[in-house]
Amino acid sequence: MSKKLEENIEKEVDEIEKEAVEEGKVDKDLEEKILTELEGQRNFPPSSIYYWIIALIAFAWSVYQLYVSYFPVNSTIVRSIHLAFAMVLAFLIYPIAKKPKFLQNIQWWDWILAIVGGLGAAYIAIDYVGLSNRPGDYLTRDIVIGVIFIIILLEAGRRVIGIALSIVAIVFLAYDKFGQYLPEIISHKGASVEKIMAQMYLTTEGIYGVPLGVSAGFVFLFVLFGALLERAGAGEYFIKLAYAFLGKYSGGPAKASVVASGLTGIISGSSTANVVTTGVFTIPLMKKAGFPPEKAAAVEVAASTNGQLMPPVMGAAAFIIAEFLGLSYTDVVIAAAIPAVVSYLALLYIVHLESKKLGLKGEDPKNLPPKLKTFISGLHYLIPVAYLMYVLIVLRQSAQMAAFSAIWLLMVIMIIQYPFMALFIEKRKVTKQDFIQGFIDIFHGMVNGARNMVPIALATAIAGIVVGSITLTGIGQVLLDIIDTLSNGNILIVLLLTAFISLILGMGLPTTANYIVVASLTAPVMLTLAHDNGFLIPAIAAHLFVFYFGILADDTPPVGIAAYAAAGIAKADPIKTGLQGFAYDIRTAILPFMFFFNTELLLIASTNEWDYNEFTFIDNPLKIAIIFLTALLGMFSFSSATQGYFIKKANIIQRALFLIAVPLFMLPNLMVKYLHLPNEYISYAIGLVIWVVIYLWQKSSKN
Repeated sequence: MSKKLEENIEKEVDEIEKEAVEEGKVDKDLEEKILTELEGQRNFPPSSIYYWIIALIAFAWSVYQLYVSYFPVNSTIVRSIHLAFAMVLAFLIYPIAKKPKFLQNIQWWDWILAIVGGLGAAYIAIDYVGLSNRPGDYLTRDIVIGVIFIIILLEAGRRVIGIALSIVAIVFLAYDKFGQYLPEIISHKGASVEKIMAQMYLTTEGIYGVPLGVSAGFVFLFVLFGALLERAGAGEYFIKLAYAFLGKYSGGPAKASVVASGLTGIISGSSTANVVTTGVFTIPLMKKAGFPPEKAAAVEVAASTNGQLMPPVMGAAAFIIAEFLGLSYTDVVIAAAIPAVVSYLALLYIVHLESKKLGLKGEDPKNLPPKLKTFISGLHYLIPVAYLMYVLIVLRQSAQMAAFSAIWLLMVIMIIQYPFMALFIEKRKVTKQDFIQGFIDIFHGMVNGARNMVPIALATAIAGIVVGSITLTGIGQVLLDIIDTLSNGNILIVLLLTAFISLILGMGLPTTANYIVVASLTAPVMLTLAHDNGFLIPAIAAHLFVFYFGILADDTPPVGIAAYAAAGIAKADPIKTGLQGFAYDIRTAILPFMFFFNTELLLIASTNEWDYNEFTFIDNPLKIAIIFLTALLGMFSFSSATQGYFIKKANIIQRALFLIAVPLFMLPNLMVKYLHLPNEYISYAIGLVIWVVIYLWQKSSKN
């Protein structure tokens, strides 16, 4: 990022901070501008013709996705047009390099790449009948267009999501072509260019495979729903609501940050967007309350990173998990619910401990927004969210139809909210602006939704090359043998290797691409070796394991863009912010290990021994309540151990006792097995005894 660009962003952050703290509201357009600049996007003023070209293409993409969601269209054609829109916008929005001269204008080569890339992606739809009539007997034209398109796709990926994913794809393409020259353990006979293009470009085994299908079929609608809800004012409402109810407590602004980010996570699948949306308000307030800049930024990073864990949106990867495993999206939401909520409550607990350690006081209640008035002021934002959850979980309709119907309900609310406020809240006549403002917000929301989808569409398309290579070369079985040898069959070592790979790749890959690459390679290995070690693990546990560590990479130094965004707002060191944020997120890092070995945390009662994709959920409300409460106590125990604090500073023995309590609460099945306990409730009881002992110990201590 250039020095001039950094200065511009700092100036804009100062302006938005002032608005947020003094008026309790922020300019949506300025907020969006900061986000696009942080991500290296071109951001033209409305007076520019470029602004309207990009906006109209993005708006057309959103309209197209809504159309194909209601009127059935061949899925391959939908994927092709979906990627074509993403390719065009990628070259118009993202410059060849993040320098002012490239950011301020769209260069002639960008137009050429946008047109050629868009046509290359759309070629599958344009010549769909011809390609269908010549499977396996493709024309030279098909192969040439495929080669050119993949090169342009990789360049688009480099611009939008960084060079790492493009390099990974190039490595796999090279492996496909030159596999016969590699060491025997990973060699294969090699594939011709024609065969590679057929796999990657001309069929649905590669670029146009399941990941891109999920992006086109489900993810776009949920991202669009979140963008519309944010544009309507829901993000600002969530921040005010959290601040009104939590501001008076010790470290109140930090606690409000966690809750606001959790609520914003319901509608946003992006860590960076979450940081910018809530951080411009909460980070200055945390600093004002006494949090050091790095810790204020780190709290926001930890909270925003975990936003992708929160149902119902959960980022694009959750939809791909459902598609990979042949599950309904509702099943993924239910399985992910307890770990997500427990993780957020544990972060709230960590913030409480930090506040106590720093001796912070709460905000004067007189300076806080009124609770009841604030709550009522945005109730209409909760209607589409509640409706979405109702359709998904109660009616159990498809995720696509749930999001589609929730979007239309939200649009109606956006249109009527301004006239309603004028008549009943502000007690004045309805003006022309009141009537048209809702339509303006819908337009901007649809444009923002499409812009937000560009990285996801490209990530799923390029990651499809990796998936296609695994199928083409059979490297999955080879990897199983290699990991089995390296780990000596030890499942814990396999999990640690997977976590490490996810964190390393996640430094350069977005969460979705990271999940696709790592899960495609390691999830089958994890399940096989777990079975060999005597554990019957459902496939969703392995896939969520990878998903969690892909998310954690968003705040892992030295790359984590979420940490850079928060550090920029807090005027803190980004590396220190990332390290502190990761320290807060260590609690999330242990969760995947816990639910892998104790699938009751995913509310899974039993798994089909012959098909790891089939399982049954726990349906006893009392059992669910016990699982949730004990998981929460386990996470609180881990948080106290890592923070070194309970009701006062904990000594080394007390911290060790807290660590012992973690598996007693969260892995009662293993405690019963290895400690020969009568049942899991004895494990819970021992954990509770440890808590009581530490509590009495600290209460009686004079220090």
